Amino acid sequence: MARVLVTGGAGYIGGHAALALRDAGHEVLVYDNLSTGVAAQVHGAELVEGDLADAPLLSGTMKRFAPDLVMHFAASIQVGESVQIPLSYYRNNSVNAINTLEAMLAHGVTKIIFSSTAAVYGEPSHSGLIRETDPLHPVNPYGTSKLISETMLAELSRLGRLSYVALRYFNVAGADPAGRIGFDSLRSPHVIPRIFRAALGTSEKIEIFGTDWPTPDGTCIRDYIHVSDLIDAHLLAMERLLAGGASDIFNVGYGHGFSVREVVDRAKEACGVPFTVTEGPRRPGDPARLVADSAKIRAELGWTPKRDDLAAICRDAWNWMRR
Repeated sequence: MARVLVTGGAGYIGGHAALALRDAGHEVLVYDNLSTGVAAQVHGAELVEGDLADAPLLSGTMKRFAPDLVMHFAASIQVGESVQIPLSYYRNNSVNAINTLEAMLAHGVTKIIFSSTAAVYGEPSHSGLIRETDPLHPVNPYGTSKLISETMLAELSRLGRLSYVALRYFNVAGADPAGRIGFDSLRSPHVIPRIFRAALGTSEKIEIFGTDWPTPDGTCIRDYIHVSDLIDAHLLAMERLLAGGASDIFNVGYGHGFSVREVVDRAKEACGVPFTVTEGPRRPGDPARLVADSAKIRAELGWTPKRDDLAAICRDAWNWMRR
């Protein structure tokens, strides 16, 4: 059994991670300011309501709980918003990552799993699958803020101060298949919740951002991964670090993409409810296509996805929304 401090553990991905850790018998403390997280998402774990900018509270919590490992999810995540308010993203994602690392090092905590993103790649230089060794040229402040944190982790690892695994997520979707936990149905910025809000009538429509991208149907293509498969990757990364494994970076995606139009079609099939779809201009900071090469995590961590099915992802999300 391990003691794991989960920052952002009342949010969508962090909440699923905290629940999976509890299911596996680990002791969990969730640290979350509840700006986007929800306290009801925390099941069977201690919740400390606090901001990572509150260095004394963070340091005191780190000292008291004395975790074996930190899973760091707390961050701002909206690409379009990051273009409009970049300093907020650098403050919340990069400066608060410094606060987290300083608190860890001050209290002898030397292992961290970092929630990164495919946005660090920016606009890929080729049309194939994206590898971890591909150039890193983020095209929005969200991706840049995450790359800054990755760089800090690499420097500390080089100095022997800590070991880390950074997981570069592609598009995370779905919800706990058992229905215990999910996303914030009213506020989630992700495309599938936005579609289902239109289906339920809590929003007027779903807007497609750009139909003139250089893709077969003109809409962005993304690699959609079920949140439960993503969390399995975190647990495998934790096993690696706790066993003394070296620091590393892994893509987490299925290796095939779907366009926004295809996602809309699958969502319609899942809910069986008509809704309005409109088309608007491109959203600033969006690349046209992001699809993962996940060979490395499959080979080195033994990650084997169990829910690689966009229709099932949509069904799990719809079932959660209906609750």
